Amino acid sequence: MGKLTVRALRAVLVAVLAGTAFVQAAMVWTLAGGNDPEDGSLPLTPLRVITILGMVSAQVALVCVWRLVTMVRRGTVFSRAAFRYVDRMIGAIVAAALLWFAVTAVNAPGQRDDPGVTVIMGGVGVAILGVALIVLVLRTLLAQAVARDVEASQMRAELDEVI
Repeated sequence: MGKLTVRALRAVLVAVLAGTAFVQAAMVWTLAGGNDPEDGSLPLTPLRVITILGMVSAQVALVCVWRLVTMVRRGTVFSRAAFRYVDRMIGAIVAAALLWFAVTAVNAPGQRDDPGVTVIMGGVGVAILGVALIVLVLRTLLAQAVARDVEASQMRAELDEVI
């Protein structure tokens, strides 16, 4: 992976992390401030809680990507340590999908006139779960690569002993 690619990816990760942290801080400020100034409602609504939790799951996934990119740059990604970050990323994506299904359920009563919106939102949740499955497949490929790397190291050690 080239230096330009790594820098660009890290710039995007920093921007998204900073943006989600800013939105979370603003939401906490609103929650701590009492009633919502726009409509006077109680500040802690299910959608706000789901939004905060959704941003946390996105942040977890972003940090895992950051750590994996660091491992790629160091040449240590084909090790058992990488599985920790991949597993956390899969968990964060599944959590995001479950939170999206919760948003769909909260939004569904307001969509009685147009239930297609709820169906589309459910489809988006299934697509998010599909991303988790893709990452799971990539994890399997990583496991195979790690196994091959260990096997190659053992063969090199045996050859060194013979020579």
